[in-house]
Amino acid sequence: MKLKYFYIAALAMGTFTACEDLDTAPEGNTLTVEQKSAVGEVKPERAEAGVRGIFSQFNVYMPNYEALGKSSRHNDFGYSSIMFFTDCNTEDMVSDDNGYNWGGNSLTYDDRPYTSRECQIVWNDYYSIVFSANTVIGSLDVASEDPLSQYYLAQALAARGFCYLELAQLYQFNYKGNESKPCVPLITDKNSTEAAQNGAPRASVDSVYAQVNSDLSTAIDLLTKSQAAGQKRSDRRYIDLAVAYGLRARMNLAKQEWSAAAADAQAAIDNTDARPATIAEVSQPTFSSASEPNWMWAIYIAETDDVVSSGIVNWISHCGTFNYGYGQYSGGHQISKKLYNSIPETDIRKGWWSDADGVSANLSDEWNEYLKEEKFAPYTNCKFAPYQNILNNDVNANDIPLMRVEEMYLILAEAQAMSGQNGKTTLENFVKNYRDPEYVCNTSDVQNEVYRQKRIELWGEGRIWFDVMRLNKGIDRRGAGFGANCVLNIAAGDPILLWRLPQKEINGNSALTDADNNQATPVPQAVPDAAVDL
Repeated sequence: MKLKYFYIAALAMGTFTACEDLDTAPEGNTLTVEQKSAVGEVKPERAEAGVRGIFSQFNVYMPNYEALGKSSRHNDFGYSSIMFFTDCNTEDMVSDDNGYNWGGNSLTYDDRPYTSRECQIVWNDYYSIVFSANTVIGSLDVASEDPLSQYYLAQALAARGFCYLELAQLYQFNYKGNESKPCVPLITDKNSTEAAQNGAPRASVDSVYAQVNSDLSTAIDLLTKSQAAGQKRSDRRYIDLAVAYGLRARMNLAKQEWSAAAADAQAAIDNTDARPATIAEVSQPTFSSASEPNWMWAIYIAETDDVVSSGIVNWISHCGTFNYGYGQYSGGHQISKKLYNSIPETDIRKGWWSDADGVSANLSDEWNEYLKEEKFAPYTNCKFAPYQNILNNDVNANDIPLMRVEEMYLILAEAQAMSGQNGKTTLENFVKNYRDPEYVCNTSDVQNEVYRQKRIELWGEGRIWFDVMRLNKGIDRRGAGFGANCVLNIAAGDPILLWRLPQKEINGNSALTDADNNQATPVPQAVPDAAVDL
């Protein structure tokens, strides 16, 4: 791996400065592992700075400016850029491929060539977090009995596990049947020096998942100990025991370890202070603040952040409807007509989008009039509230959800159903209590019904692509409402679904050649559209 390239990019973003004093002594000499552990424990504020550095990378203004040849990209704003790209890859987030839509390349899969800017952004954003996590991990002793050291180490391990879990699902197909296939280079605190000198090959899928399991399981153990000793996270931008269980539930779901996934999802529910939002609470635009009762983990956004002061270089600018930003000029984002039509009228989530007439039952007359004045198309997103719930707010300081407790109930239902337990009842109880009082699960295919429920519940939150990949789904946009050039029908397992390692990585990593990359595949051609009731 061209680690120099990543280190340069990270330093340009300022992401390593918070961790730098963990690696060098005041006179510039390199610290030993034992000395680093002592530094982390004697002066835990240094480890704290490193942990802050990890999570600050989830929200960065144009972190890849230098890496992209000093190119200003308005879809370059940290981890939520990846959320944006992957949602635009799906069949559920409809938008117009026009000059104001920075998701256009992901709509058409022009993000897949290994020279694309999106390709570089995705790679850099994950590995920058990994490198910062490695720095913290290498500075602390896993055997420490100090609760604060345990907590900081758990943060870094869980963050690294999160990144590698998602990388595994972006660069290779679902776990089962692909265990020995190449995944991504596996860089940890143990091999980073060797990799910097000699490069790093793509590790197998099984090896990457083994690392994810080790990181998350160790984090769970450390958080169990540190929380029992009274050590708590300061806010929801950091990872607590429930979030760590939630991440491992996602991993076990991807591995089809159904009983383990159910147990972890239940543990996440049992250990979190979050609860599902009520029908009343989601009967109007929301999902804008980490203080909401159903959020477990979040990207915190402050009014003073660069992504906010930029005005438009932020996630809600692109993905919101009721705030100032690109959404106002691009036509916003709509839900697939097919998916929308599958939602019963008794389900409160039907109002998370406008109807065929361009209005939503969840909105006041003033807000519905805004939709018409701004000429938003039918089925437009009405899910995400503007900052402080101020209509047409030009301050885009919305927090961004990374995990909500509702996802844990849906994981639990699928995992129970697939392991021979009564997941159907779990699913029915969840939807009836929190979304649609008249809901009945009328299918024996509970797994696919959970997938549909997730597509509705988590729409626009950057999660569905990972279900597409782990369930080996295709992308069929016929009848969804896309423009003619974006009506695609991509079969499950098509190589275009995989991201490619960026060209700069191939060129700079002495352990890789072009032959080691995922298959170069022409972008898919548009197909004739079909009726909505396809």
